[in-house]
Amino acid sequence: MSNHIDDNSVPDVMTDDQAWEFLASEQVGRVAISVGGSLDIYPITYAVDHKTLVFLATPGNKLLELSVDEHVAFEIDHFDQTSARSVVVHGTTQRLETTAEIAAAEALDLPSIIALSRTRYVRITPTEVTGRNFTRA
Repeated sequence: MSNHIDDNSVPDVMTDDQAWEFLASEQVGRVAISVGGSLDIYPITYAVDHKTLVFLATPGNKLLELSVDEHVAFEIDHFDQTSARSVVVHGTTQRLETTAEIAAAEALDLPSIIALSRTRYVRITPTEVTGRNFTRA
């Protein structure tokens, strides 16, 4: 068995529910932010919350860029020996600032790859969610 996507295989488009189920099954993705013609991609851990995504960010470039342009793209992927899946979310971000918003985000028990201090919660509200399943050759 080769390790590539079969060029003759037509991807299966996920339903909205399938895309959200896949998003909920993972914890790590990438968020793409474009500011002033420059594109940056950051790995993040996240949680699904009522068909939105919530992640933690520390003060720095990512938060600064999000304050300039709230539009983002977010992607997760998975592949094994027989199949591959990918979901892309386009949306807008909002920093969670109220006590109620922060308490709700804390209840999500977000995973963390590194020790974070002075974190800020950010929510991605989707404007579009697309997902594909592929059969590997």
